[in-house]
Amino acid sequence: MSQVYDCIVVGTGGVGAATLFHLARRGARAIGVDRFAPGHDRGSSHGETRLFRLAYFEHEGYVPLLQRARELWLELGEQVGTTLYHELGILEVGDRDGPVVGGVLESASRHDLLVEELSPSMVERRWPGFTIPAGQSAVFEPTAGYLSVEACVEAHAQLARAHGAVLDIGSEATTWSTDGDDVLVSTSRREYRARRAVITAGAWAPQLLGTVAFPLDVRRQSTFWFAADDRYGAASGMPAFFFEDTDGPPGHGHYGVPALDRRGVKVARHHGGRPVDDPSALDRTLDPAELADATGFLARCLPGVGGEMTHHAVCMYTNSPDGHFVVDRHSHAPQVQFAAGLSGHGFKFASVLGEVLADLALEGGTDHPIEFLGAQRFANIGR
Repeated sequence: MSQVYDCIVVGTGGVGAATLFHLARRGARAIGVDRFAPGHDRGSSHGETRLFRLAYFEHEGYVPLLQRARELWLELGEQVGTTLYHELGILEVGDRDGPVVGGVLESASRHDLLVEELSPSMVERRWPGFTIPAGQSAVFEPTAGYLSVEACVEAHAQLARAHGAVLDIGSEATTWSTDGDDVLVSTSRREYRARRAVITAGAWAPQLLGTVAFPLDVRRQSTFWFAADDRYGAASGMPAFFFEDTDGPPGHGHYGVPALDRRGVKVARHHGGRPVDDPSALDRTLDPAELADATGFLARCLPGVGGEMTHHAVCMYTNSPDGHFVVDRHSHAPQVQFAAGLSGHGFKFASVLGEVLADLALEGGTDHPIEFLGAQRFANIGR
């Protein structure tokens, strides 16, 4: 074990691959360890598309991070010579004063973002494929869009290698420990020594973070594609969408992407899902109840979609107690940084979280506004 790395990244999905890239670009001797190759479909960073929006209703503190993330995604696409971010707008529907529509309007006002408020009749005239539930309002963010998720992960990994990073693929990280100022990471193949470690293990984070003082809840999430007529194609001007539940927890609902190819419209439920005890043994079979939930939503809100399911995929949400990310140093090992609990809305931030984690590992701090994402907010859990 002669090689001592500046940093080892455990998990090279969306955030891990971005972190490896930012480390290597700054000249760090960096290695990424993952049992699966970048762009795989075993975790949370797959499914062809991930929505991207700036007028964030979840918390206004995310907006500066999103603005930087967008710059980095566009830069990444230029570096690999392909379009990774596709701007087609997003329609968001919910109560006028609720967390989604109300939150989007507040975020847009506070950060001077372009958002249109639309009545149901305006929505249905502009996009005849939508039906807005009675009593609901809508907002449209025209500069929102989607990221080509697997291509984004692969691009970060490709450029990380080009800058000298090492990727150990097929190697499962099992445990880690500190040895003086260093970190030792044991894998299914060998042990690595590094000055710093970054854990970006997604659904496997609960196993690897161990003694951090907050719980993480891993849930199975299903995504469906349905055949649709031309009204629902991106080429026809149909935007992405998010419809808040009218009778569920605040901020929960269904989201989707217009038809990009013959698979048709993509739709999924945001939150819910069955608990996952072992992410390596995730049940990927079709759940009739989840299918019925998706087709029921489509019948209400996109009535021209839903007759023929063309594809189905399963991923995982790793949820924090409050639904916000946890980005921090490990409480018992300052050499170890991590991002965990991205709670189903983290991929759009992967580019900037990679920059943040590289800052923390190499500089000991970051200029990005991440204070609201620190683990200290859970200090009283269980007391």
